This record gives sequence, structure tokens and C-alpha cells, in this order.
Amino acid sequence: MSTLFLVRHGQASSYDHGGDHLSELGRVQARKLGEYLVQSSATFDCVIAGTMLRQQQTASIVGEVYAEAGRAFPSTQVDARWNEYDAQGVTGALVPVLAAADAGFARKVEEFQAAIGTREQNRFFQRMFEVVMAKWVRDEIAAPGVEAFSAFHQRVREAREAITRDPASRRVGVFTSGGPIGACVQEVMRSPSLVAMEINWRVRNTSITELLYSRDRISLDVFNAVPHLVDPALLSFR
Repeated sequence: MSTLFLVRHGQASSYDHGGDHLSELGRVQARKLGEYLVQSSATFDCVIAGTMLRQQQTASIVGEVYAEAGRAFPSTQVDARWNEYDAQGVTGALVPVLAAADAGFARKVEEFQAAIGTREQNRFFQRMFEVVMAKWVRDEIAAPGVEAFSAFHQRVREAREAITRDPASRRVGVFTSGGPIGACVQEVMRSPSLVAMEINWRVRNTSITELLYSRDRISLDVFNAVPHLVDPALLSFR
């Protein structure tokens, strides 16, 4: 039996500050993860990360902790199929398309815009975002240059199958994002496609999700575990 460890990256900086790199909290989370894995004597036969900087930085920090402890940590292989879906494309291109076609959704956009800079900003953003994401998951809305959900889902499936089709007993670590983790869990649990995004909302930064697999079987063993983040102040979802 082999294990596929899906690790979400640490907290990223806001899009206002560049977006695709770890925040200071994200760096602390990644280091705590590395320390926990070392203390747990966790070993990996292979480590993979997407091409996104926040994914690679998380893997790099964990590797640094292993090196400091004198422990082996494989060189990180890069596979763009583990990249996150295009959240900026969804909000930047699909939101205006849906708002122009749906007056009810347009009101949600207006409510979000009115809440910008207030404590309610995230709540109104989530209400707006979940509606447009449901349309995107069903392939009911599209815009030039924005990856369709079906294409996103297919590439994540291919990335996972490239690992799990190998029946050799291995421990593979993948540093990725909430969307691909949600898609993997949804498929393994044989749930409807929309569940992938519902799972995605709950995936914590630097959480560990474990899939056990053999030649003809794959199952969920651990989901969204953060035993390394014992201080509640270190927990984050974005």
C-alpha cells in the first residue's frame, strides 16, 4: 500500500501584495509543518509541487527543515497540473459576465463592492464567489482565457493518476492548493463535482490530506489535518 500526501501551501500574500508568494504567516506555517514531519520521522520517496511560487516555497521551507535536521528530503519535481484553478480569472472575467446576465447576482456584486474595506468584506465576497463558482463547476459560464472547470478537473485527475497508477509501495508528497485537493477528495469519495469546491473552502493552509492506494484501490485516510498548528492563531484558510 502506498500513500499520497497532499499538502496545501502556506498562507499566501493578498493579491494586493503580489499574491503568489507566502505571507509571513505562511512561512511560519510551512516551517511548523517541516518540524512536525521531522519529529514524526516522516519520509518521502518523491516530492512534487506545482509551478506556483507559494507551492514551491512551502516545499522548499519543509526541505530546509529536513536539511537542518540532517534528514533526507527528495529534490522537488515540478508538475504544473497541480496548480490551483484560475481564481483571479473567475472573479475578474466570469463575475462581470454573470452579473450582466443575472440581476440577482448583480445585486450580490454590488453588496460586495459596498462592503469593501469593512469587516463584512470577506462574507459578502464569499456569497458572491460561491454563486459564480457553482456556475463555473457546471460549465455554465465561460470567458476567453479562463480555464474551464472540466479542464481543471481533468488535469488534476491526470496528475493524480500519474502517481497512483504505479503499484510500487511509495510515499509521495505533493505540495499543491485547495482546489486540486478538493478535486482529488471529491473523486475518491465519488461525490458530485460541486463537492470539490465545497471541500476546497475548508482546506486549511499547510494541512495534510492522505490518500492510500494500491494497484486497484484508492481511499481517503486523512483529511485536512493540521497537528503542527497547535496555536489557533496560526490557522488560516486563504
